[in-house]
Amino acid sequence: MKNRIVYVGKARKRYWRETFQAYLFLLPAFVILGIFVFWPIGYSLILSFFKWDFTNQTSPFFHGFANYTKLFKLEMALPYSFGQAAVYSAFYILAAYLLTRLIFLWVNYTKAFEQHRSGSDRLLRMTVFYGALTVLGLVFAHYGMIWPLFVLVVAMGGLFLYEKRKPYPFKKSAGLWSYALLVVLFYFAFKQVAMVRYELFDFLLLTKESSVFVKSIFNTVYYVILTTPAEIVISLFLALLLNLPLKMKAFFRTSYFIPYVTSVVAISLVWRWMFNDEYGLFNYFLSLVDIGKVKWLTHEDWTIPTIAIVSIWKSVGYNAIIFLAGLQSIDKSYYEAAEVDGASKLQNFFHITWPLLSPTTFFILIVSVIGNFKVFTQVYVLYQALPGPYNNSGMTMVYYIFDKFYADQQMGEASAAAYVLFMVILVLTFFQFRVGKQRVQYVG
Repeated sequence: MKNRIVYVGKARKRYWRETFQAYLFLLPAFVILGIFVFWPIGYSLILSFFKWDFTNQTSPFFHGFANYTKLFKLEMALPYSFGQAAVYSAFYILAAYLLTRLIFLWVNYTKAFEQHRSGSDRLLRMTVFYGALTVLGLVFAHYGMIWPLFVLVVAMGGLFLYEKRKPYPFKKSAGLWSYALLVVLFYFAFKQVAMVRYELFDFLLLTKESSVFVKSIFNTVYYVILTTPAEIVISLFLALLLNLPLKMKAFFRTSYFIPYVTSVVAISLVWRWMFNDEYGLFNYFLSLVDIGKVKWLTHEDWTIPTIAIVSIWKSVGYNAIIFLAGLQSIDKSYYEAAEVDGASKLQNFFHITWPLLSPTTFFILIVSVIGNFKVFTQVYVLYQALPGPYNNSGMTMVYYIFDKFYADQQMGEASAAAYVLFMVILVLTFFQFRVGKQRVQYVG
């Protein structure tokens, strides 16, 4: 017993000694990170609540959330409020959903009635109830009755949650795509017959023209939506090609990876020449197929797509290498078993390759979304230190922070904008992790 106590005491001393030595080795990294990362992050959070600009650089004073509210302050009054837009948009989406449900309920009711099956009466009651709700809501929306419409939206949302918990009998799986397609068709049908009085998307379009920061959010999200899916699809395609038994694979892998390690400034300068309206290569190739010149760098509508093209070209090589590593980690026995069963190459991809690549795809998705939200250099170089050709068409969130800090000397407002960007990235990353837990398949 005494020997055991002595042994435990020595093991505990050894554990603490090794732990102390490990943290001693990590201490220089902690000091560097603390000085250059953690301290600026914390201090900028404090400064986001202070009035700190060129007029009082030496004596900033506290004024609460004024910097944050100023970011979303509109320069002109809008014709309707956000609440009206949200309620009306929610109603039309739910009405389109209920009409879709009504169609499938009626189909199930007719089948149940013909077969004299129990439950057909409930199906009929639900069909009538759904139809009455939709007609009542359309009347409220037509006459602009906002509060009855709001109550109806809450009731319809509760009905949706109740149906998810207790579905109607004889439910036939119609498929997600068929439901989604009908919902979209009904929604646009409402718009075509001019029944949509206030719409949330139109409200956001009006808002972005009334606030530079809101426009920077809109442009950044638009850029991320354009860039991230394209990066993943093109990178996966290149990885599949590089994984084939080809000659000079090392050369091709290096060639695709070179843009990623090349200076963004140098890349943007070359692409600015290629995008030139008069003598650029892009317009030259378009002229070969009798397509008119595109104003890549001088038209507002092409600003974000132009930046996205440069970013996609730069990052696909890195993502392709990551995908290639994921492809080579898949055990060949899966493909051998599928070959014995007579599976085609397309079936191998959708049932073996794609599911087993889900951890790699998840990693690339997270990294790409975070990186794309921080786009700045491409805008700065392509448009020669301007946020687009005109009308702030290339204003992104990071460019807004840079502009407020260096050009306007509004350091407190720039800090607040940086933390809004941080919260947007944090929420999106959290959402992706929640979804990834259900979709990602890890194979040990």
